[in-house]
Amino acid sequence: MSTDAVQPRSIEGAAEASSLPAPVILAGGKGTRLAPFTSVLPKPLMPLGDGPILDVLLQQLHAQGWNEVTLAVGHMAGLIRAYCGDGERYGMDVSYIQETTPLGTVGPLAFLPEEVRRRRLIVMNGDLLTTLRFRDLVAAHEESGAVLSIAVMRRPIKVEFGVLDLGESLGAAREITSYREKPEIESTVSMGVYVFEPEALDYVTPGEPLDIPALIGRLLADGRRVAGYPFDGYWLDIGRHSDYQQAIDDFERIREKLLAPEGARA
Repeated sequence: MSTDAVQPRSIEGAAEASSLPAPVILAGGKGTRLAPFTSVLPKPLMPLGDGPILDVLLQQLHAQGWNEVTLAVGHMAGLIRAYCGDGERYGMDVSYIQETTPLGTVGPLAFLPEEVRRRRLIVMNGDLLTTLRFRDLVAAHEESGAVLSIAVMRRPIKVEFGVLDLGESLGAAREITSYREKPEIESTVSMGVYVFEPEALDYVTPGEPLDIPALIGRLLADGRRVAGYPFDGYWLDIGRHSDYQQAIDDFERIREKLLAPEGARA
């Protein structure tokens, strides 16, 4: 794992950024579900409107007061570095941490520079499209006293099979008490946006592949508080072909809400 950093462009901008959580965008995945597109482009550079989806996240962060960001890169990292550069086009300082082997959602965070690890972090997947105001999540996290917070939504999950409930034994068989054909089940799902306190990274070993569910298991087993922040606005990730097409269809309709959220800096 390697790191690259640039110096803040202004003392005023650096002071503002340091009062906010350090933002990290996870942009290292292979995006296998979006093949064959991701055989030529990393998923965060998939086109959306007149730029890639990563553009939207960086513009949102800048609009909400951030002037710095770290990109955790791996698959086709050179293309992301070439496109984003040092962040000048966004008015931000862009740094990179480079995966040499896949480390999951959380693993790359162990390689952040020490001065960044000592700060609160806001971490997000590089393939999401949302009107979530990141500062609202940060405020809710701070109020909760949690060591880790996750933005969550209620979403219907389609079960692609007939679902049966079984009752008493009927010899070698069981009585069927109900049958639902391909039901939709309401579930609370992660949006892929997280806020970490510095001590959460104490549970991450450098070089160890680790995903969010495993980290949450460690935190809960140790009696640490983990919080969910419910959000009822727009959210989509582009992990599947159907989701990517939906994002393309939705983008022009909600472009203004995405790129110029109301009260972004308040």
